[in-house]
Amino acid sequence: MKYAFSTLAAPEWTLEQAVERGRTMGYDGVELRLIDGELIPPDFSAAAIHRVRKATVDAGFPVLAVDTSVRVTEPDTDKARDDILAYVDMAAVWAAPVVRVFGGSLPDDAAGREDTMARAASLLSSVAGSAAARGVTVAVETHDDFAASKVVAELLARVPEPSIGAVWDSHHPYRMGETAEEVDANLADRLALAQVKDAQRDDFESSGWKLVLLGEGEVPVRRLTELAAGRGLDWISVEWEKKWHPDIEPPEEALPQHLAVLREWEAGK
Repeated sequence: MKYAFSTLAAPEWTLEQAVERGRTMGYDGVELRLIDGELIPPDFSAAAIHRVRKATVDAGFPVLAVDTSVRVTEPDTDKARDDILAYVDMAAVWAAPVVRVFGGSLPDDAAGREDTMARAASLLSSVAGSAAARGVTVAVETHDDFAASKVVAELLARVPEPSIGAVWDSHHPYRMGETAEEVDANLADRLALAQVKDAQRDDFESSGWKLVLLGEGEVPVRRLTELAAGRGLDWISVEWEKKWHPDIEPPEEALPQHLAVLREWEAGK
């Protein structure tokens, strides 16, 4: 198994520092959510795209995924489509196999929900051909109103193209009451990326959950890694969300800890 980490873990690092320090820690690649601490815009300049390529792929530190903020249920589907295609182009330059998108929000009423799901499916179908031609999978994360994998699976059932897939974020399906086995069955062969994080319930947190170091919480992350490997994934990505939760441990502590635990699990310890 190869291991990457999301740049969410280190909002204070430059891209070059992330690559150098990640390599020193023993990681095999990187998942790009932040570059120099900032979200990646869809209108990234040619010079910036070249810089990322030079710092990662050309330096022998591959990009596992390009993480976007696009939500496929957005009303402005033309903009969402253009943004996804821009990220697909970036991913192709960076030899990244995955572009992550969010599902977004779903209405409570049945008719509105159906219309929104149909619009999201149409959007994904419209980018599938371009993604396939560039060797990229556009993958919907278990997040937002799609936090449960069964909702992601419902959307993917409407979009049979293999260049449209899923991202399994370990925490969100669990907090929605799904077991790792249920997520595995729901996403099946559409799984493109597995992100790991651990958490425990905490009434003092606004979300009801606190992110903790790997193995110190209640999320069945180890089972996720086993099931993801069984699906043929040969990469696991650590998503330590220091950018969004500045009070959690720094990357210098959290990233080596995650990698050590993942390797122990892989060795059967």
